[in-house]
This record gives sequence, C-alpha cells and structure tokens, in this order.
Amino acid sequence: MILIVIIGATLAAGIGSVWLAAMLLLLGMGGRWRVGPQHLLSLAAGALLSTAFMAVLPEAFEDHAAQPLFATLLLGLVFFFILEKAELWHHGHEHGAHVDVTGQEPPPDHDHDHHHGHGRGGWALIAGDSLHCFGDGVMIASTFVADVRLGIVAALSVLAHEVPHHVGDLVVLRRGKRRAALLKVSLAGAATSLGGVAGYFIVGHWEGLLPYFLAVAASSFIYVALADLIPQLQRRMSAAQALVQILWLIGGMGAVMLVSSLAHHAH
Repeated sequence: MILIVIIGATLAAGIGSVWLAAMLLLLGMGGRWRVGPQHLLSLAAGALLSTAFMAVLPEAFEDHAAQPLFATLLLGLVFFFILEKAELWHHGHEHGAHVDVTGQEPPPDHDHDHHHGHGRGGWALIAGDSLHCFGDGVMIASTFVADVRLGIVAALSVLAHEVPHHVGDLVVLRRGKRRAALLKVSLAGAATSLGGVAGYFIVGHWEGLLPYFLAVAASSFIYVALADLIPQLQRRMSAAQALVQILWLIGGMGAVMLVSSLAHHAH
C-alpha cells in the first residue's frame, strides 16, 4: 500500500510540477497577479527549508543519538557540493531565473552558451534533470517510509521547488516544438517515480538506517535551498520588491507547517 502512495506522490511531484509550470507559462507569468520566477523561487526555498528543519530532521532525531545524525547531515551537504562540482547534481535553476516575468522567451542569443534550446544540449539538460528527479524520488520515498504525513510534506516541497525549475526548462526547450518540449520535460519528471520505487526498496532493506536516510534527505533540501535557490534571490531590488520576496519565502515556510499540521490532525 505504501508503495502505491509513494508512486502517486512522486508522480504528482515529478510530472505534476511540469504541467503546473506549463500552465503558468500558458497563463502568462507576471500578468495580473505579478507572479514571476523570483516569487516561485522564494516560495520553494521557504518550503524546502521548513520541510528540512521543521519536519524531516525532527523525525530523524526522534529516539536517535544526535551526533551521528549531525555528522551525516554535514557529510550530506559536502556530498551534494561535490556532486554539483562534478556536474552530476547540477539542477539548473539558474535558467529559470532568466525567464522574463511575463513568461516570454529570452532573446535569441541569450542562451547561446547556456543550454542550447534543442539538439544535444536539450537532451543533456533532460539527462541532468532526470538524474536529479530520480534523487528527489529516493528522498521522498525515505520520508514516506518514516511517516506518511512526512512524505506528503516532502512531496509538496519537492513539487514547489521543481515548478520554477521546469518553467526554465520549458522556455529553453520550447524553441523547437512546444509539445515536444513538454514531453521531454515530463519524461524527466517521471524519473521521480523511478527514484521513489528504488528508494522504497532500498530504505525497506536497510530500515535500521532510516534516520540516516532522513538526514541525507534533509541535507538535499537544505543544499538546494541555500546553494541553488537563495543565491538567485540575492540581487539589487527596491525595498518593496525585497519585502514581497521575503513574504513569499515566509509563505513557503508557512504552507509547509500548515500542511504538516493538517496532516497530523487528520492522522
């Protein structure tokens, strides 16, 4: 039963985030409601940080010695840093930041050195995304094995941080055919479910190591938020824009805590 739930949650986080990103582009980001990539990045960063510190880590530290888990958390952060240096975990959110807030494509030469909108560069982008989505699936599965409520919160947080990323993917790739771009990015998102299935069997086989899997999951969320998302928000802007950015960040944190509270009461 839990495996079916994991598959459903990872499909929602992986493919659902792609279709949500496509819908935002179709409606026109930055239109009447002035929702742009920077707002989504702020929301995602807040959701990931809140999930890591307010949900995943407390579950990991429950009835377990703190020092080994802190060491695992630290090693996890270093591990993801090394992976990104080796370009194995590079999530590519930066191209999401280059999307105009109206949802329009950048100028033709803007991404010439960046990802190339199609051909080998496009498939390289999809391959990298698939690897990262697979890792997300493993992380989601580990949280579901620990507690279904925790898994729901983690899946929603992954969905939140994938949306701005996939917005960038779709803008870069849709220079060819839009339907083909949506299909390619959806295939990458589907890797989240493959990771979920793999994670279920891996964590189930070594269930005694579950707190350590949770610590690694938390380190992934923290790393993506602090090393990938938040640096893109550190740019010059007016006081009003900065305030809106902070409110979206707090909104992401609040949303996770609200969902966690509702799930707890429902349970």
